Amino acid sequence: MGRRGPDVNVVDPATGEVFDRVRDDTPETVAEKVVAARAAQGEWAERPLDERVAIVGRFRDLVVRHADDLALTLTRETGKPITQSRNELRGLLPRIDFFLDAAPRVLGDETVQRDGDTVEVIAHEPLGVVANISAWNYPYFVGSNVFVPALLAGNAVLYKPSEHATLTGLAIGSMLGDAGVPIDVFAVVLGAGAIGAELLSHPLDGAFFTGSYSTGRRVAEAMAGRLAPVQLELGGKDPVYVCDDVDVVWAAESLADGAFYNNGQSCCSVERIYVHRDVHDAFVDAFLEVVDGFVMGDPTDERTYLGPLTRADQAEVLEQQVADAVAKGATVRRGGSRVAGRPGTWFEPTVLTEVTSDMAVMRDESFGPVIGIQRVADDEEAVARMADTDYGLTAGVYTPDEDRARAILRRLDVGSAYWNCCDRVSPRLPWTGRGHSGVGTTLSTYGLLTFTKPRAWHLIAR
Repeated sequence: MGRRGPDVNVVDPATGEVFDRVRDDTPETVAEKVVAARAAQGEWAERPLDERVAIVGRFRDLVVRHADDLALTLTRETGKPITQSRNELRGLLPRIDFFLDAAPRVLGDETVQRDGDTVEVIAHEPLGVVANISAWNYPYFVGSNVFVPALLAGNAVLYKPSEHATLTGLAIGSMLGDAGVPIDVFAVVLGAGAIGAELLSHPLDGAFFTGSYSTGRRVAEAMAGRLAPVQLELGGKDPVYVCDDVDVVWAAESLADGAFYNNGQSCCSVERIYVHRDVHDAFVDAFLEVVDGFVMGDPTDERTYLGPLTRADQAEVLEQQVADAVAKGATVRRGGSRVAGRPGTWFEPTVLTEVTSDMAVMRDESFGPVIGIQRVADDEEAVARMADTDYGLTAGVYTPDEDRARAILRRLDVGSAYWNCCDRVSPRLPWTGRGHSGVGTTLSTYGLLTFTKPRAWHLIAR
Protein backbone atom coordinates (compact mmCIF):
# COMPACT_ATOMS: atom_id res chain seq x y z
CA MET A 1 0.00 0.00 0.00
CA GLY A 2 1.02 3.64 -0.50
CA ARG A 3 2.54 5.68 2.24
CA ARG A 4 0.39 6.60 5.21
CA GLY A 5 -1.73 9.73 4.85
CA PRO A 6 -2.02 12.48 7.45
CA ASP A 7 -4.27 12.16 10.48
CA VAL A 8 -6.98 14.82 10.40
CA ASN A 9 -9.17 16.09 13.23
CA VAL A 10 -12.94 15.79 13.03
CA VAL A 11 -14.37 18.90 14.69
CA ASP A 12 -17.87 19.44 16.06
CA PRO A 13 -18.95 22.78 14.52
CA ALA A 14 -21.31 23.42 17.45
CA THR A 15 -18.51 23.40 20.01
CA GLY A 16 -15.26 23.64 18.09
CA GLU A 17 -14.08 20.49 19.87
CA VAL A 18 -12.21 17.61 18.25
CA PHE A 19 -14.17 14.39 18.75
CA ASP A 20 -12.51 12.01 16.31
CA ARG A 21 -9.60 11.60 13.90
CA VAL A 22 -9.40 10.10 10.43
CA ARG A 23 -6.57 9.30 8.07
CA ASP A 24 -6.68 11.04 4.70
CA ASP A 25 -5.62 9.41 1.47
CA THR A 26 -2.42 10.26 -0.38
CA PRO A 27 -1.73 10.40 -4.13
CA GLU A 28 -0.31 6.87 -3.84
CA THR A 29 -3.37 5.39 -2.10
CA VAL A 30 -5.72 7.17 -4.51
CA ALA A 31 -3.86 5.59 -7.44
CA GLU A 32 -4.09 2.17 -5.81
CA LYS A 33 -7.84 2.53 -5.32
CA VAL A 34 -8.37 3.56 -8.94
CA VAL A 35 -6.41 0.55 -10.21
CA ALA A 36 -8.27 -1.80 -7.86
CA ALA A 37 -11.64 -0.37 -8.92
CA ARG A 38 -10.78 -0.92 -12.57
CA ALA A 39 -9.87 -4.54 -11.87
CA ALA A 40 -13.04 -5.20 -9.86
CA GLN A 41 -15.63 -3.39 -11.99
CA GLY A 42 -15.98 -6.00 -14.72
CA GLU A 43 -16.90 -8.79 -12.34
CA TRP A 44 -19.39 -6.52 -10.56
CA ALA A 45 -21.03 -5.64 -13.88
CA GLU A 46 -21.27 -9.33 -14.79
CA ARG A 47 -23.34 -10.10 -11.72
CA PRO A 48 -27.05 -10.47 -12.49
CA LEU A 49 -28.98 -7.25 -11.99
CA ASP A 50 -31.27 -8.87 -9.43
CA GLU A 51 -28.19 -9.70 -7.34
CA ARG A 52 -27.05 -6.07 -7.37
CA VAL A 53 -30.59 -5.00 -6.49
CA ALA A 54 -30.61 -7.38 -3.53
CA ILE A 55 -27.28 -6.03 -2.27
CA VAL A 56 -28.47 -2.42 -2.41
CA GLY A 57 -31.65 -3.56 -0.66
CA ARG A 58 -29.51 -4.94 2.18
CA PHE A 59 -27.75 -1.58 2.35
CA ARG A 60 -31.17 0.02 2.84
CA ASP A 61 -31.89 -2.38 5.69
CA LEU A 62 -28.63 -1.41 7.39
CA VAL A 63 -29.50 2.28 7.14
CA VAL A 64 -32.76 1.55 8.95
CA ARG A 65 -31.03 -0.59 11.58
CA HIS A 66 -28.36 2.00 12.39
CA ALA A 67 -30.40 5.17 11.80
CA ASP A 68 -30.04 6.59 15.30
CA ASP A 69 -26.25 6.26 15.36
CA LEU A 70 -25.95 7.53 11.78
CA ALA A 71 -28.06 10.59 12.59
CA LEU A 72 -25.98 11.43 15.64
CA THR A 73 -22.75 11.13 13.64
CA LEU A 74 -24.15 13.42 10.95
CA THR A 75 -25.22 15.97 13.56
CA ARG A 76 -21.90 15.95 15.34
CA GLU A 77 -19.77 16.47 12.23
CA THR A 78 -22.00 18.95 10.35
CA GLY A 79 -24.00 20.68 13.09
CA LYS A 80 -27.29 19.68 11.46
CA PRO A 81 -30.04 19.51 14.11
CA ILE A 82 -30.74 15.94 15.13
CA THR A 83 -34.35 16.00 13.95
CA GLN A 84 -33.18 17.12 10.49
CA SER A 85 -30.48 14.43 10.41
CA ARG A 86 -33.17 11.85 11.12
CA ASN A 87 -35.35 13.40 8.42
CA GLU A 88 -32.53 13.02 5.91
CA LEU A 89 -32.11 9.34 6.73
CA ARG A 90 -35.86 8.74 6.53
CA GLY A 91 -35.95 10.62 3.24
CA LEU A 92 -33.15 8.42 1.89
CA LEU A 93 -35.33 5.32 2.04
CA PRO A 94 -37.90 6.24 -0.64
CA ARG A 95 -35.04 7.28 -2.94
CA ILE A 96 -33.46 3.86 -2.59
CA ASP A 97 -36.87 2.22 -3.00
CA PHE A 98 -37.46 4.11 -6.24
CA PHE A 99 -34.16 2.98 -7.72
CA LEU A 100 -34.66 -0.61 -6.58
CA ASP A 101 -38.07 -0.66 -8.24
CA ALA A 102 -37.02 1.16 -11.42
CA ALA A 103 -33.69 -0.57 -12.08
CA PRO A 104 -35.11 -3.84 -13.50
CA ARG A 105 -37.46 -1.87 -15.78
CA VAL A 106 -34.92 0.69 -16.97
CA LEU A 107 -31.59 -1.12 -17.12
CA GLY A 108 -32.67 -4.25 -18.95
CA ASP A 109 -32.20 -4.73 -22.68
CA GLU A 110 -34.87 -3.08 -24.85
CA THR A 111 -36.09 -4.78 -27.99
CA VAL A 112 -37.21 -1.89 -30.16
CA GLN A 113 -37.92 -3.66 -33.46
CA ARG A 114 -38.68 -7.16 -34.74
CA ASP A 115 -39.01 -7.51 -38.50
CA GLY A 116 -38.82 -11.08 -39.72
CA ASP A 117 -35.34 -12.37 -38.93
CA THR A 118 -34.10 -8.92 -37.92
CA VAL A 119 -34.11 -7.80 -34.27
CA GLU A 120 -32.92 -4.44 -32.97
CA VAL A 121 -31.98 -4.18 -29.29
CA ILE A 122 -30.68 -1.39 -27.05
CA ALA A 123 -28.43 -2.57 -24.22
CA HIS A 124 -27.65 -0.28 -21.28
CA GLU A 125 -24.08 -0.93 -20.17
CA PRO A 126 -22.20 0.62 -17.25
CA LEU A 127 -19.87 3.55 -17.81
CA GLY A 128 -17.11 1.73 -15.91
CA VAL A 129 -15.19 3.44 -13.09
CA VAL A 130 -16.69 6.73 -11.91
CA ALA A 131 -15.75 9.34 -9.33
CA ASN A 132 -18.44 10.61 -6.98
CA ILE A 133 -17.24 13.79 -5.27
CA SER A 134 -20.03 14.50 -2.83
CA ALA A 135 -21.22 17.30 -0.52
CA TRP A 136 -21.54 17.77 3.21
CA ASN A 137 -24.91 19.50 3.53
CA TYR A 138 -27.00 16.44 2.58
CA PRO A 139 -24.44 13.64 2.26
CA TYR A 140 -27.00 10.82 2.20
CA PHE A 141 -29.24 12.56 -0.32
CA VAL A 142 -26.67 13.90 -2.79
CA GLY A 143 -24.38 10.89 -2.42
CA SER A 144 -27.10 8.31 -2.97
CA ASN A 145 -28.35 10.17 -6.05
CA VAL A 146 -25.08 9.02 -7.62
CA PHE A 147 -23.75 5.90 -5.97
CA VAL A 148 -27.01 3.95 -5.72
CA PRO A 149 -27.92 4.09 -9.44
CA ALA A 150 -24.24 3.85 -10.40
CA LEU A 151 -23.82 0.60 -8.47
CA LEU A 152 -27.11 -0.80 -9.71
CA ALA A 153 -25.99 -0.11 -13.28
CA GLY A 154 -22.76 -2.07 -12.72
CA ASN A 155 -20.23 0.69 -12.19
CA ALA A 156 -17.39 0.87 -9.68
CA VAL A 157 -17.54 4.05 -7.59
CA LEU A 158 -14.68 6.03 -6.05
CA TYR A 159 -16.59 7.98 -3.43
CA LYS A 160 -14.99 11.10 -1.99
CA PRO A 161 -17.18 12.52 0.76
CA SER A 162 -16.71 16.12 1.76
CA GLU A 163 -14.01 16.62 4.37
CA HIS A 164 -16.86 18.04 6.52
CA ALA A 165 -18.77 14.73 6.39
CA THR A 166 -15.94 12.20 6.47
CA LEU A 167 -17.39 9.95 9.17
CA THR A 168 -20.69 9.75 7.33
CA GLY A 169 -18.79 8.79 4.16
CA LEU A 170 -16.98 6.04 6.01
CA ALA A 171 -20.28 4.79 7.46
CA ILE A 172 -21.79 4.63 3.96
CA GLY A 173 -18.80 2.63 2.74
CA SER A 174 -18.96 0.28 5.70
CA MET A 175 -22.68 -0.42 5.22
CA LEU A 176 -22.30 -1.03 1.49
CA GLY A 177 -19.46 -3.43 2.22
CA ASP A 178 -21.51 -5.27 4.84
CA ALA A 179 -24.37 -5.46 2.33
CA GLY A 180 -22.13 -7.24 -0.18
CA VAL A 181 -20.56 -4.57 -2.38
CA PRO A 182 -16.87 -5.52 -2.86
CA ILE A 183 -14.52 -3.05 -1.18
CA ASP A 184 -12.83 -2.18 -4.46
CA VAL A 185 -16.16 -1.59 -6.21
CA PHE A 186 -17.14 1.11 -3.72
CA ALA A 187 -13.95 2.69 -2.41
CA VAL A 188 -14.05 5.67 -0.06
CA VAL A 189 -11.42 8.32 -0.81
CA LEU A 190 -10.73 10.72 2.06
CA GLY A 191 -9.34 14.22 1.88
CA ALA A 192 -9.99 17.83 0.98
CA GLY A 193 -9.81 19.56 -2.39
CA ALA A 194 -6.30 18.44 -3.26
CA ILE A 195 -7.29 14.78 -2.97
CA GLY A 196 -10.34 15.41 -5.11
CA ALA A 197 -8.10 16.95 -7.76
CA GLU A 198 -5.77 13.97 -7.51
CA LEU A 199 -8.67 11.59 -8.04
CA LEU A 200 -9.72 13.46 -11.18
CA SER A 201 -6.20 13.18 -12.61
CA HIS A 202 -6.66 9.43 -13.11
CA PRO A 203 -8.35 7.70 -16.07
CA LEU A 204 -12.05 7.70 -15.19
CA ASP A 205 -15.16 6.82 -17.14
CA GLY A 206 -17.19 9.59 -15.53
CA ALA A 207 -17.03 12.27 -12.86
CA PHE A 208 -20.03 13.32 -10.76
CA PHE A 209 -19.63 16.36 -8.51
CA THR A 210 -21.93 18.19 -6.11
CA GLY A 211 -20.84 21.55 -4.76
CA SER A 212 -20.21 25.16 -5.68
CA TYR A 213 -20.10 26.68 -9.15
CA SER A 214 -16.44 27.69 -8.77
CA THR A 215 -15.32 24.18 -7.82
CA GLY A 216 -17.59 22.67 -10.46
CA ARG A 217 -15.80 24.67 -13.13
CA ARG A 218 -12.48 23.31 -11.92
CA VAL A 219 -13.86 19.77 -12.09
CA ALA A 220 -15.03 20.35 -15.67
CA GLU A 221 -11.65 21.79 -16.62
CA ALA A 222 -9.80 18.86 -15.02
CA MET A 223 -11.89 16.41 -17.03
CA ALA A 224 -11.69 18.34 -20.29
CA GLY A 225 -10.22 16.28 -23.10
CA ARG A 226 -11.13 12.93 -21.48
CA LEU A 227 -14.26 12.47 -23.61
CA ALA A 228 -15.93 11.06 -20.48
CA PRO A 229 -19.24 12.19 -18.97
CA VAL A 230 -19.07 14.97 -16.40
CA GLN A 231 -22.06 15.84 -14.27
CA LEU A 232 -22.13 18.92 -12.07
CA GLU A 233 -24.82 19.55 -9.47
CA LEU A 234 -24.01 23.10 -8.43
CA GLY A 235 -25.52 25.99 -6.53
CA GLY A 236 -28.60 28.11 -6.86
CA LYS A 237 -30.03 31.52 -6.10
CA ASP A 238 -33.52 30.13 -5.95
CA PRO A 239 -36.31 32.74 -6.23
CA VAL A 240 -39.94 32.62 -5.12
CA TYR A 241 -42.74 35.01 -6.00
CA VAL A 242 -45.65 35.58 -3.59
CA CYS A 243 -48.68 36.78 -5.53
CA ASP A 244 -51.32 39.21 -4.29
CA ASP A 245 -54.05 36.53 -4.02
CA VAL A 246 -52.20 34.25 -1.61
CA ASP A 247 -52.83 33.39 2.05
CA VAL A 248 -49.83 35.31 3.39
CA VAL A 249 -49.63 33.50 6.73
CA TRP A 250 -49.52 30.08 5.07
CA ALA A 251 -47.02 31.30 2.46
CA ALA A 252 -44.82 32.84 5.13
CA GLU A 253 -44.73 29.62 7.15
CA SER A 254 -43.79 27.59 4.09
CA LEU A 255 -41.14 30.00 2.81
CA ALA A 256 -39.50 30.64 6.18
CA ASP A 257 -38.91 26.91 6.45
CA GLY A 258 -37.71 26.82 2.83
CA ALA A 259 -35.21 29.57 3.54
CA PHE A 260 -33.88 28.48 6.92
CA TYR A 261 -34.17 24.67 7.05
CA ASN A 262 -30.69 23.17 7.50
CA ASN A 263 -29.56 26.72 8.21
CA GLY A 264 -30.14 27.63 4.57
CA GLN A 265 -27.25 25.35 3.62
CA SER A 266 -28.85 23.79 0.57
CA CYS A 267 -28.56 24.40 -3.16
CA CYS A 268 -32.35 24.57 -3.40
CA SER A 269 -33.02 26.66 -0.28
CA VAL A 270 -35.16 29.71 -0.94
CA GLU A 271 -32.61 32.52 -1.43
CA ARG A 272 -34.72 35.38 -2.85
CA ILE A 273 -38.35 36.26 -2.13
CA TYR A 274 -40.34 38.68 -4.28
CA VAL A 275 -43.70 39.80 -2.90
CA HIS A 276 -46.51 41.63 -4.69
CA ARG A 277 -46.77 45.14 -3.26
CA ASP A 278 -50.39 44.65 -2.18
CA VAL A 279 -49.45 41.92 0.33
CA HIS A 280 -45.80 42.78 0.98
CA ASP A 281 -46.14 44.28 4.44
CA ALA A 282 -48.53 41.60 5.70
CA PHE A 283 -46.27 38.88 4.36
CA VAL A 284 -43.17 40.36 5.98
CA ASP A 285 -44.93 40.62 9.35
CA ALA A 286 -46.03 36.98 9.13
CA PHE A 287 -42.59 35.86 7.96
CA LEU A 288 -40.85 37.59 10.87
CA GLU A 289 -43.25 35.99 13.33
CA VAL A 290 -42.31 32.56 12.03
CA VAL A 291 -38.57 33.30 12.17
CA ASP A 292 -38.92 34.57 15.74
CA GLY A 293 -40.18 31.12 16.69
CA PHE A 294 -37.13 29.25 15.41
CA VAL A 295 -35.06 27.74 18.22
CA MET A 296 -31.29 28.01 17.90
CA GLY A 297 -29.23 25.79 20.15
CA ASP A 298 -27.56 22.46 20.80
CA PRO A 299 -28.00 20.41 17.58
CA THR A 300 -28.53 17.23 19.60
CA ASP A 301 -31.55 18.79 21.34
CA GLU A 302 -34.88 17.71 19.83
CA ARG A 303 -36.22 21.29 20.09
CA THR A 304 -33.43 22.85 18.01
CA TYR A 305 -34.27 24.13 14.53
CA LEU A 306 -31.10 26.15 13.81
CA GLY A 307 -27.63 24.84 14.53
CA PRO A 308 -24.17 26.25 13.75
CA LEU A 309 -22.74 26.89 10.32
CA THR A 310 -20.94 23.76 9.16
CA ARG A 311 -18.14 25.76 7.53
CA ALA A 312 -16.73 28.55 9.69
CA ASP A 313 -15.53 30.53 6.67
CA GLN A 314 -19.10 30.96 5.41
CA ALA A 315 -19.82 33.41 8.25
CA GLU A 316 -17.59 35.98 6.59
CA VAL A 317 -19.50 35.60 3.31
CA LEU A 318 -22.78 36.24 5.10
CA GLU A 319 -21.37 39.25 6.96
CA GLN A 320 -20.18 40.75 3.69
CA GLN A 321 -23.57 40.24 2.06
CA VAL A 322 -25.37 41.92 4.97
CA ALA A 323 -22.92 44.84 5.02
CA ASP A 324 -23.25 45.33 1.28
CA ALA A 325 -27.05 45.30 1.51
CA VAL A 326 -27.15 47.79 4.38
CA ALA A 327 -24.72 50.12 2.60
CA LYS A 328 -27.06 50.12 -0.41
CA GLY A 329 -30.19 50.87 1.58
CA ALA A 330 -31.52 47.56 2.91
CA THR A 331 -33.13 47.25 6.32
CA VAL A 332 -32.11 44.45 8.70
CA ARG A 333 -35.39 43.23 10.15
CA ARG A 334 -33.91 40.32 12.08
CA GLY A 335 -30.40 39.10 12.83
CA GLY A 336 -27.54 40.31 10.69
CA SER A 337 -24.48 39.04 12.53
CA ARG A 338 -22.70 36.18 14.22
CA VAL A 339 -23.93 34.98 17.60
CA ALA A 340 -21.49 36.12 20.26
CA GLY A 341 -20.43 34.07 23.25
CA ARG A 342 -20.82 30.61 21.71
CA PRO A 343 -18.06 28.21 20.75
CA GLY A 344 -18.23 27.14 17.13
CA THR A 345 -19.62 29.36 14.37
CA TRP A 346 -23.20 30.55 14.73
CA PHE A 347 -25.07 33.10 12.62
CA GLU A 348 -28.37 34.70 13.48
CA PRO A 349 -31.36 34.00 11.19
CA THR A 350 -31.28 37.17 9.12
CA VAL A 351 -34.12 38.86 7.24
CA LEU A 352 -33.50 41.87 5.00
CA THR A 353 -36.14 44.10 3.39
CA GLU A 354 -35.86 47.08 1.04
CA VAL A 355 -33.41 45.01 -0.92
CA THR A 356 -32.58 45.63 -4.57
CA SER A 357 -31.20 43.51 -7.37
CA ASP A 358 -27.76 45.12 -7.26
CA MET A 359 -27.10 43.77 -3.76
CA ALA A 360 -24.90 40.69 -3.34
CA VAL A 361 -27.54 39.05 -1.13
CA MET A 362 -29.90 39.01 -4.12
CA ARG A 363 -27.29 37.90 -6.68
CA ASP A 364 -24.72 35.61 -5.04
CA GLU A 365 -25.44 32.33 -3.33
CA SER A 366 -25.70 32.85 0.43
CA PHE A 367 -25.73 29.22 1.58
CA GLY A 368 -26.64 30.29 5.08
CA PRO A 369 -29.48 31.69 7.20
CA VAL A 370 -29.88 34.96 5.29
CA ILE A 371 -32.85 35.98 3.10
CA GLY A 372 -33.78 39.12 1.18
CA ILE A 373 -37.43 40.07 0.60
CA GLN A 374 -38.16 42.51 -2.24
CA ARG A 375 -41.41 44.31 -3.07
CA VAL A 376 -42.54 44.06 -6.73
CA ALA A 377 -45.34 45.90 -8.56
CA ASP A 378 -46.77 43.01 -10.58
CA ASP A 379 -46.15 39.68 -12.28
CA GLU A 380 -44.04 41.26 -15.02
CA GLU A 381 -41.62 42.79 -12.57
CA ALA A 382 -41.50 39.53 -10.59
CA VAL A 383 -40.52 37.56 -13.71
CA ALA A 384 -37.84 40.12 -14.60
CA ARG A 385 -36.34 40.00 -11.09
CA MET A 386 -36.47 36.22 -10.84
CA ALA A 387 -34.84 35.76 -14.25
CA ASP A 388 -32.01 38.18 -13.44
CA THR A 389 -29.47 35.53 -12.42
CA ASP A 390 -26.76 33.23 -13.75
CA TYR A 391 -28.30 30.32 -11.83
CA GLY A 392 -31.17 28.10 -12.90
CA LEU A 393 -31.91 25.43 -10.32
CA THR A 394 -35.42 26.07 -8.96
CA ALA A 395 -38.09 28.76 -8.88
CA GLY A 396 -41.48 28.92 -7.19
CA VAL A 397 -44.74 30.82 -7.29
CA TYR A 398 -47.33 31.01 -4.49
CA THR A 399 -50.87 31.63 -5.69
CA PRO A 400 -54.18 29.72 -5.73
CA ASP A 401 -54.23 30.18 -9.53
CA GLU A 402 -52.40 27.30 -11.24
CA ASP A 403 -52.63 28.90 -14.68
CA ARG A 404 -51.03 32.07 -13.36
CA ALA A 405 -48.23 30.10 -11.71
CA ARG A 406 -47.54 28.04 -14.81
CA ALA A 407 -47.48 31.12 -17.03
CA ILE A 408 -44.86 32.74 -14.79
CA LEU A 409 -42.73 29.64 -14.30
CA ARG A 410 -42.61 28.79 -18.02
CA ARG A 411 -40.70 32.03 -18.58
CA LEU A 412 -37.92 31.05 -16.15
CA ASP A 413 -34.98 28.88 -17.22
CA VAL A 414 -34.86 26.46 -14.29
CA GLY A 415 -34.64 22.71 -13.82
CA SER A 416 -37.42 22.48 -11.22
CA ALA A 417 -40.59 24.58 -11.05
CA TYR A 418 -42.60 24.81 -7.82
CA TRP A 419 -46.24 25.84 -7.44
CA ASN A 420 -47.15 26.49 -3.79
CA CYS A 421 -44.10 24.64 -2.51
CA CYS A 422 -40.33 25.05 -2.30
CA ASP A 423 -37.10 23.25 -1.40
CA ARG A 424 -38.61 19.96 -2.54
CA VAL A 425 -36.96 16.99 -4.30
CA SER A 426 -38.69 13.83 -5.52
CA PRO A 427 -36.95 10.61 -6.60
CA ARG A 428 -39.51 10.27 -9.39
CA LEU A 429 -38.61 13.61 -11.01
CA PRO A 430 -35.31 14.56 -12.68
CA TRP A 431 -33.02 16.83 -10.68
CA THR A 432 -31.12 19.11 -13.01
CA GLY A 433 -29.86 22.67 -13.27
CA ARG A 434 -29.41 25.31 -15.92
CA GLY A 435 -26.62 27.86 -16.29
CA HIS A 436 -24.36 28.09 -13.25
CA SER A 437 -26.52 25.51 -11.46
CA GLY A 438 -24.86 22.71 -13.38
CA VAL A 439 -25.21 20.12 -16.10
CA GLY A 440 -26.57 16.59 -16.10
CA THR A 441 -29.39 14.75 -14.38
CA THR A 442 -29.86 12.70 -11.23
CA LEU A 443 -33.00 11.02 -9.89
CA SER A 444 -35.92 9.69 -11.95
CA THR A 445 -35.40 7.05 -14.62
CA TYR A 446 -33.16 9.55 -16.41
CA GLY A 447 -30.90 9.45 -13.37
CA LEU A 448 -30.47 5.71 -13.77
CA LEU A 449 -29.60 5.98 -17.45
CA THR A 450 -27.07 8.69 -16.58
CA PHE A 451 -24.74 5.92 -15.39
CA THR A 452 -25.01 3.84 -18.54
CA LYS A 453 -23.90 3.95 -22.15
CA PRO A 454 -26.10 2.46 -24.87
CA ARG A 455 -25.03 -0.32 -27.18
CA ALA A 456 -27.01 -0.88 -30.39
CA TRP A 457 -27.48 -4.55 -31.30
CA HIS A 458 -28.36 -5.35 -34.94
CA LEU A 459 -29.31 -9.05 -34.90
CA ILE A 460 -30.13 -10.89 -38.13
CA ALA A 461 -30.72 -14.64 -38.11
CA ARG A 462 -29.53 -16.66 -41.13
